[in-house]
Amino acid sequence: MAGHVVKRAFKYRFYPSDAQAAELARTFGCVRKVYNLALAARSEAWTLRRERVGYGQTSAMLTAWKQTAELAYLNEVSSVPLQQALRHLQSAFTAFFAKRAGHPRCKSKKRSRRSAEYTTSGFCCRDGVLKLAKMSEPLHVVWSRPLPPGARPSTVTVSQDRTGRWFVSLLVDDPGVGPLPVTDTAVGIDAGLSSLVTLSTGEKIPNPRHERRDRARLAKAQRELARKAKGNGANRAKARRRVARVHARIADRRRDLLNKLTTRLVRENQTLVIEDLSVSNMLKNHSLARAISDAGWREMRSMLEYKASWYGRELIVVDRFFPSSRLCSACGTIGDRMPLHVRTYMCDCGATLDRDVNAANNLLAAGLAVSVCGAGVRPQRNTPGGRSATKQKAHGASRENSPSRRGRSQGTPLRHG
Repeated sequence: MAGHVVKRAFKYRFYPSDAQAAELARTFGCVRKVYNLALAARSEAWTLRRERVGYGQTSAMLTAWKQTAELAYLNEVSSVPLQQALRHLQSAFTAFFAKRAGHPRCKSKKRSRRSAEYTTSGFCCRDGVLKLAKMSEPLHVVWSRPLPPGARPSTVTVSQDRTGRWFVSLLVDDPGVGPLPVTDTAVGIDAGLSSLVTLSTGEKIPNPRHERRDRARLAKAQRELARKAKGNGANRAKARRRVARVHARIADRRRDLLNKLTTRLVRENQTLVIEDLSVSNMLKNHSLARAISDAGWREMRSMLEYKASWYGRELIVVDRFFPSSRLCSACGTIGDRMPLHVRTYMCDCGATLDRDVNAANNLLAAGLAVSVCGAGVRPQRNTPGGRSATKQKAHGASRENSPSRRGRSQGTPLRHG
């Protein structure tokens, strides 16, 4: 991190005039059109001629499209977001060929995110005034927090969510983000549903269940939407926005809580140990899918990853098959599987264990073993019947951004209890 300046996005809400809203709506439509045309051209070239078309060729195509009568309206908006759409498509294909993502799909007018990205040639930001290309008046931005001193945005992204709210995101270099003072504290973090997270210190962060709190309001809005005649009517559009507002309220509150929680954990601890949860597989459990989605485990892990990188902390991820709940943190005995409603149990050694605190302590121990000794540590553990066996307590743990074990370990499968 020494000498490295972090790029950080600052997001603000703004209120466009009617003319600006119309101009931005046209820009969103043109960005979507150019993206879909380029995607179709690249897909057709590969299907018919096994020819790969790159960004340079699609950029030349864009120039030709603007000269046709059918697509002449592309000249009415700034060319910068249109070029950025082609770059985004190139990035999507790069990720596809590297097998990091699926094949790019066409953008939809109703379902896709409405956004346009401007580079430095497409905007002017100075002294708290932001002006976009092709617009005579600056945007009315609510500067809810200051930009870093002397910051100059490299890109500006304008977007509109499903509720109709307008946002502008400025990407800047933030020299104020850097490694925090080194501490000797470490914490194991066990994600759950009854408690959002349980720490190895014994602290439990309650799960606010944002979606459950607004479930009645969401159901009422969805019923009203279902009663509206299908089509492009104004009443159906209003009902759809009411549903979107409830969803946005839930998502905003969840994101705010996770941001505050992850920032606190990263600031207080030098080493953080979490479990590599397969959230997509867990969502197949229809009894718990709604609660798991509401908890936001995947978003929390993502926040921990980039904040640990920002502030010079170490994030260790333990393999998902590590039996953190069934392994006694006092004697090392691995117990039998337990149903989820069992939150406290007694080990054969006589220790009374809180399931979540026990799991957090085991995660911390496994993570510290890897941090000190490296992956591959296999301490001897005893089975419930007293038979000695080699159990992988720390072998399943790995440092973040290093290859992790995805399959079962040899011998008895060790799954999360």
